[in-house]
Amino acid sequence: MSFRVAAFYKFFRFPDYRDRQQALAAKFCGLGVKGSVLLAEEGVNGTIAGAPEAIDEALAALRALPGAETLEAKFADAETMPFRRLKVRLKREIVTMGVPGTDPNALVGSYVKPEDWNALISDPDTVLIDTRNDYEVSIGTFERAIDPQTDSFRDFPAWFRDFRARLESEGRTPKIAMFCTGGIRCEKATSFVKAEGIEDVFHLEGGILKYLETVPEADSLWRGECFVFDERVSVRHDLTPGDHVLCHACGRPVSPEGRQHKDYVEGVSCPACISEMTDAQRARFAERQRQMALARARGEQHMAPTTRDP
Repeated sequence: MSFRVAAFYKFFRFPDYRDRQQALAAKFCGLGVKGSVLLAEEGVNGTIAGAPEAIDEALAALRALPGAETLEAKFADAETMPFRRLKVRLKREIVTMGVPGTDPNALVGSYVKPEDWNALISDPDTVLIDTRNDYEVSIGTFERAIDPQTDSFRDFPAWFRDFRARLESEGRTPKIAMFCTGGIRCEKATSFVKAEGIEDVFHLEGGILKYLETVPEADSLWRGECFVFDERVSVRHDLTPGDHVLCHACGRPVSPEGRQHKDYVEGVSCPACISEMTDAQRARFAERQRQMALARARGEQHMAPTTRDP
C-alpha cells in the first residue's frame, strides 16, 4: 500500500475553531489519517498522510469549514506512513510569529505563481529572502536568496527590522520577494512586512513544494533539497524523498557526508549538535535509540520525536 501525503494551509476567519477540534479529530481518525493539524482563529495548517481516498475525504472536510472552501494542498506519495499518530491542536497562530496584529486575512503581499517566480527573482532590483530556519536553508534554497540564519520563525521580525535599517542606510528601496516550504510562513511574513510600511512585497504562491511540482527541473532556479516536516526529512526536485535523515537529538537534517562524520551517532548526536548536548542528554538519547531498535525487532513502532516546529 502506498500513502498520499498532503500539506495544506489556509488563512481565513475561524472564530469557532475550538468547537471544531473534536469533530475533525474524530473524522480524520476514522479515516485512518495521521499527521498534524493546527487550528487557530486565523485559519488551519497541517500535513497529513493516509490512503489516497482518505486524504480526499479529509480535505473535503476541511473545505467544508466556512471560509476554507478554496483550501489547496500539495501532494506527495510515500511507500510507508510518514507519521506515527494524529494530532489536531489548538493554537494562537497556525504559524507562530509572535507579533500582535499581524493578520494575513487583512493585509498580505502579492502572490506570485510558480511559473512567474523565476522572472521576479532574476530581476536585480528584487531582494530575495528565505523565510525558513537556518537548518532548512542549509540543505537547499533558491539562487541569490538571503539566509536570515534564524533558528525559529519567531526570530524573523527582529531580523527583518535590522535588515530594513541597513537597506535604508544604503538608500535602497528594492522589491521584496519571500518564500518558504509551503507558502504559509512567507505569506505571514509579507503581512508583517507590509504592516511595517513596505509596499512592493511578493511571495511564492504554494511555496517551494508547489514550485518544484510546477517548474521543470531544467528551468529551475532551486538548488539542493527541500526540508519537510515529516519522516521523509527532505525531498528532491521531483518530490521523491531526498538523501537527508533526521538527527533525533536536535531535529536537524543530516546529509550522507554528515553521517560519515565521527560526531554522528544515530539517534544520539550529529556534527551540528555534538557541542550542544550534555553527557546526560546523550546517554538518554542512546537509551531511546536502544528502545527503538528493540521495538523494530518486535515489529512495533516506537514513538520517537521527528522534527522541530517551524
